[in-house]
Amino acid sequence: MMTFPSLKNLQQSLYRVLKRFPFEMLFAFIATLASIAYIELESLNYLKESWCKRVLMTAVLGLVISLATTLFCESRSIKTPQKLIYNLIAALLAALLFFAFDPFVNAADVIRFFLLTLAGHLLVAFAAFTKPDAIQGFWQFNKTLFLHFLTSMLYSAALYAGIAAAIGAMNLLFGVDFKHDTFYILWVCITGIFNTVFFLSGVPDNFSKLDQDFSYPKGLKIFTQYVLIPLATLYVVILLAYEIKILIQWKLPKGLVSNLILGYAVFGILSLLLIYPIREKAENKWIKTFARTFYFLMLPLLLLLFIALGTRISLYGFTEPRYFLTLLACWLLFITLYFLLSKKQNIKVIPISLCLLTLLSIYGPQSAFSVSTYSQKTILLRIFKENHAFQDGKLVRISKISKENGEKAVATLEYLVSHNDFEVLQPYVTQNLKAVSDSLSKAKDSYGHLRTSRYDILDQKMRWIISYFGLKKFSGQRFYFDRADQNEQKHYILNNIEQGITVVTGYDFIIDQANINYSDANNHYIIDKISIETAVKKSGILQIRLADDTATFNINELTGDLIKQEEKLKPYLQKPDLDNPPQYILPSAFLSFTKKTKNFIITFEIKTTQFSIDKSRKNIELNYTTGIYLVKKR
Repeated sequence: MMTFPSLKNLQQSLYRVLKRFPFEMLFAFIATLASIAYIELESLNYLKESWCKRVLMTAVLGLVISLATTLFCESRSIKTPQKLIYNLIAALLAALLFFAFDPFVNAADVIRFFLLTLAGHLLVAFAAFTKPDAIQGFWQFNKTLFLHFLTSMLYSAALYAGIAAAIGAMNLLFGVDFKHDTFYILWVCITGIFNTVFFLSGVPDNFSKLDQDFSYPKGLKIFTQYVLIPLATLYVVILLAYEIKILIQWKLPKGLVSNLILGYAVFGILSLLLIYPIREKAENKWIKTFARTFYFLMLPLLLLLFIALGTRISLYGFTEPRYFLTLLACWLLFITLYFLLSKKQNIKVIPISLCLLTLLSIYGPQSAFSVSTYSQKTILLRIFKENHAFQDGKLVRISKISKENGEKAVATLEYLVSHNDFEVLQPYVTQNLKAVSDSLSKAKDSYGHLRTSRYDILDQKMRWIISYFGLKKFSGQRFYFDRADQNEQKHYILNNIEQGITVVTGYDFIIDQANINYSDANNHYIIDKISIETAVKKSGILQIRLADDTATFNINELTGDLIKQEEKLKPYLQKPDLDNPPQYILPSAFLSFTKKTKNFIITFEIKTTQFSIDKSRKNIELNYTTGIYLVKKR
């Protein structure tokens, strides 16, 4: 008979988790709150949004580091007071990372966060097994964590789907207005609180007992033997065939080969880890054969990987992806030699070595970011020196450069500025880049709004630095130089207060006029036996002919005159919207002008117009305009 957990059992489980993992649950709660705040603030306040990201990143790392600390203390039977001190140190270390991260300014901090998270998860994998041996317990522990994680995600997804469906039904049946961000917040709460509690409740606590546990799920063997190993075999057959092709044609390998080799390595190592406990059984002798074959085949493939990486690094220098690929290739070489030469075959070497290498790649002169920055700066300096634009240790404006070198210089500048901000170029530039950066962050866009998005500010910095070095024409189709910004245009929206309503008292008939910004838009009407033709001669110039009478209206002239009196329009300015230009809702009198002909009085009334005007306030470009003609017979 199926039994359901009682509220009392759920309460006891929650109590046990809170008692065993208080710091982990505190960080989970903080991460959940930060995520909710981020969802609510997205695109509204970029500065506060950035703070939410930093809190979230810190809390996630705090949870992982605290979990590793708790597991280490439990494995060493450290008493509660001392364990509390260790956890406080771990929490303080995580809190300090808040001040180290600033993804709003430095894109590299996002990569650092993911690397630290990876290192933290690897630390959790072996934190309870730092003593020699206990390999069987180590395997059982990580198997349990992996399966419990999958179960917790399944339960979380099912819970989310059920509640989300209920919310959707309430929206449909009762007209309750739950916004789309409600579903995001629901997912955050379920994964942040429920999923964390459920997962932590299944973390083993008797580590010595795990070392005596030789149980093995049959499904795991079937999955490994009939899915992972065939996939690894497929990869190695393709790669060996490609290696033979390279030897025959004597051509350098393509970049894609790196992905295939890594795919083979991942499937192969994962397969060997999953079947590790049953490798010594008589019926599984094939496992040892597969293991040695796998590692022997890795050697020529790693040679191919190093050749592919060396080719690209010699041409384009180091970047973070190439650094990590090189580091991963070195680690795979180490793991391959270790399992080929070592008799002990300790699988704990895999997460421990990978964790240490990950930590080494984050900070310091040997880190991915320092090495990549140094490499790209070397390339930039070489380009400027070759083109006689390096004087007295400073980069100066380039007067003449080839297209290839110009585009390469722009790409290198883009990499350096986006990953390190302006400061990385300060030693090579006479201008005070901090002052320039402060000035650019206060500059308004063509809509009249402050640029608060990191990407908008990055655009400004890239435009400035490329122009400073005379490389503007090599920016290609990049988004830094749009026509509006080159002409220093400002955008406006003017709306008639009488939208959808037209007072026709005193007039004989009205004619709706749309698409005013399009030229050659002609229409023909017959009203009261009067032949009427409306036309747009060119953008912003309207002409209406009633029988033999003709009147011309210049929309550009009217809007230009209004903007010259912008102070007069301020009372009609609407609440700023970061995604749109300044918008004014004006009385009809502001947006109307009248012409008299021999037989008619004709008024044109603008209903809405969107346009841009350059710095001189002379050149107007209509984007969208609608209006009506009001006609009275004389």
